[in-house]
Amino acid sequence: MKRPHVVLLVAAGCLCLAGNVAGQMGMNLFSKPNIADIFKPVVGSGAVYEMQSTDQKRVPSVIEMTIVGKELTPNGESYWMEVGHTAGKDGGAMMYSKMLMTKDFQFTKIVFQQPGQPAMEMPFNPGADKNRMKDEMAKWHQVGSETITVPAGTFSSMHWKKDDGTDEVWTSDKVTPIAMVKQVGKNNSMVLTKIITGATDHITGPVTKFDPQAFAQQMQQQRQKPQ
Repeated sequence: MKRPHVVLLVAAGCLCLAGNVAGQMGMNLFSKPNIADIFKPVVGSGAVYEMQSTDQKRVPSVIEMTIVGKELTPNGESYWMEVGHTAGKDGGAMMYSKMLMTKDFQFTKIVFQQPGQPAMEMPFNPGADKNRMKDEMAKWHQVGSETITVPAGTFSSMHWKKDDGTDEVWTSDKVTPIAMVKQVGKNNSMVLTKIITGATDHITGPVTKFDPQAFAQQMQQQRQKPQ
């Protein structure tokens, strides 16, 4: 899989760690503690994670998540959450995408940029899979508080588990934008390695609408570069 696709999937996957809360769309659906509350945006702050696949042949990935700005939209106060991804600590240039969204995960824009290429705004349907997202969010529950140590330090954390036993997450209010310290799933795991302060936007220059032909040309150029 080429990295522009990976970046967008990572962005979506990080949001899924919040219980697929995009489907909440501003509604308080459950009386139990809600995993949607682990989204805690602070402009200029973020976190770095190492993601390890259960496939030992794949090298670990480095993932950055930061809040690089906020603005007022028709949905209310919204935050630019930027996600960067690279394969391995020495895996080349970081590829970035960012999403403009409210605290209750109402999306307005999704943008990505490859190094040396124009930024593109991706099409998306904010109402897609809404019912499925609600169902996914309902499958998470708290199992207690624990103190855990990761490369970024020691954190007093809340432990969450998915009802089917396939995923669990440890969260802390000291971490932003997704309050995740550690995640262990069926196919991969993520661990916090660094807290970021003074984060700035890596996606610069004019933003163009997504052009499938131009994107295909960028992908072709990427394939032709020496690995």
